[in-house]
Amino acid sequence: MNYPPIENHGVIGNLHTVALAGMDGAIDFMCFPAFDSPSIFAALLDHQKGGKFQIAPIIAEARHKQIYLPDSNVLLTRFLSGEGVAEICDFKPVEPPWPGPCLLRQVKAIRGDLRFRLVCAPRFDYARAGHRVESKKHEVVFRSDASDRLALRLASSVPLEVANGDALAEFTLRAGQSACFALGLAHTPGLGEAVQEQFFEDCLQATLKFWRRWINRSQYRGRWRETVNRSALILKLLTSAQHGSIVAAPTFGLPETIGGERNWDYRYTWIRDSAFTLYALIRLGFTDEARSFFSWLERFCFEADGKRPLQIMYGLNGRRQLSEETLAHLEGYRGSAPVRIGNGAWDQLQLDIYGELLDSVYLYDKYGSPLTFESWTRLVHLVNWVCEHWLLPDEGIWEVRGGRQEFLFSRLMCWVAVDRAIRLAQKRAFPGPIDRWQSVREQIQQDIYGQFWNRRIQAFVQHKGSQAVDAASLLMPLVRFISPNDTHWFLTLRRIEEKLVQDSLVFRYDPQHAADDGLHGGEGTFNMCSFWYIECVSRSGEVQKARFLFEKALGYANHLGLYAEELGPCGEHLGNFPQAFSHLALISAAYNLDKKLSELGHDD
Repeated sequence: MNYPPIENHGVIGNLHTVALAGMDGAIDFMCFPAFDSPSIFAALLDHQKGGKFQIAPIIAEARHKQIYLPDSNVLLTRFLSGEGVAEICDFKPVEPPWPGPCLLRQVKAIRGDLRFRLVCAPRFDYARAGHRVESKKHEVVFRSDASDRLALRLASSVPLEVANGDALAEFTLRAGQSACFALGLAHTPGLGEAVQEQFFEDCLQATLKFWRRWINRSQYRGRWRETVNRSALILKLLTSAQHGSIVAAPTFGLPETIGGERNWDYRYTWIRDSAFTLYALIRLGFTDEARSFFSWLERFCFEADGKRPLQIMYGLNGRRQLSEETLAHLEGYRGSAPVRIGNGAWDQLQLDIYGELLDSVYLYDKYGSPLTFESWTRLVHLVNWVCEHWLLPDEGIWEVRGGRQEFLFSRLMCWVAVDRAIRLAQKRAFPGPIDRWQSVREQIQQDIYGQFWNRRIQAFVQHKGSQAVDAASLLMPLVRFISPNDTHWFLTLRRIEEKLVQDSLVFRYDPQHAADDGLHGGEGTFNMCSFWYIECVSRSGEVQKARFLFEKALGYANHLGLYAEELGPCGEHLGNFPQAFSHLALISAAYNLDKKLSELGHDD
């Protein structure tokens, strides 16, 4: 199978980058050494050119299974057959005695004497650059032609050979025996020691201890705790330890439709996604992560002087230029071209980000640390900018490329921005033009009811003059703009159910009737929209229905509890994987639903 299903992967990481490990023993996607570095393995985007690092037993008709060791991001991949049982342990160490940024792999024969094959075939700079090889018996160094500074070293406890620039090995392990491998930067001290069995075990135990210590800080004790914890661990994996910023997803180019053109690069920090992630982590009690991200926000977002709009996304280090380009030499996942890096939406106008930003600041002030006066004065500039520009058309939450519209969701989140600023000022007695803000808040509210309520279809519509509903409207009661029991909202929810909901799954909009997004082809249901819908149902009082839908939606997770951005017509995972938005929406839905069930006296 040239292209395994996207969902047939686990993800491991070290808070600097991640790797996707397939059930066939292949690392077929990894950017290194950072999330937004060029890929060194990308067989998931071109099985011939992309590069991979595969270890597997040479056995016929093996069944494959993957599990995470409990409360960790350490991944076990198993091969089960009549000839024997083999296991691969994959992880990226995050604490001493870790030998710098690296990938550690251990293969073990559990039952039977088994023959294994290893292929390590890096392809530097998104498979655009060649490389040179230096080899010893137990070590191979790959030096990129694109950069003299980038070289990888593969250390092995078994002999290695080189053919056509790739590292190869075949070896036999008897039952109970193991072999270890370490891949990292060539200059990493101690990398060779990591393939010694005891050193590998020490790194493994330290990594397990790190993840278990972290997840034990969660204050969530409700229903579906294991599922919520797995989502929290994924969100942590997508957080940069160096910068405090959060990537929307760790991959690029994975298609929203097989053979389609909706193939984006998500390895950046969206203000929107990160603000929602902050909200999810705060709910679970992870205030350290909230503090780190808030510091990042202060460095790159609060500097605005009110004369220009905020940028919607940044590089992990605050980089602003994220120019989009196409990797025409890669065929794309199952022929889904073009494969893009960078993101052309970086310079779009999206007014909703102000609401998400101010909401996260409000929550951080409430549950994290009090907002400083200096930060407040900078926020005042942002709020004043919103007050002057909330009527502008923009590209909206879905980043349409077919022209700007006056979107309901953008208008809604402008209301949130002003509302949260007023609440902060009143709570903390901060100075500001409160009277003006209150007037603007009222104007936005009147505009939403007057311009976005469609009497003919009896629903709030996607944009001014539209006849279509949008799943983004599901956030209206979640951000407390409207009561979940309000007649206007009840009718809108029923219209969304009629047009966008299939069982427990939700499309973000109907491409035939919504705003032109400037792209061809359809798309799947959006996992985050499905969880938004479930939370709306719960908040409206239909708690048992919400529980039924939630538990059905959980059945669409992959074998490890992970979610991509979308689900296709056969329930297959599509889009970048795993996606932060899917997991943070799951956490929010679980949190609210558990609370509602407990309030109703349910013990199960």
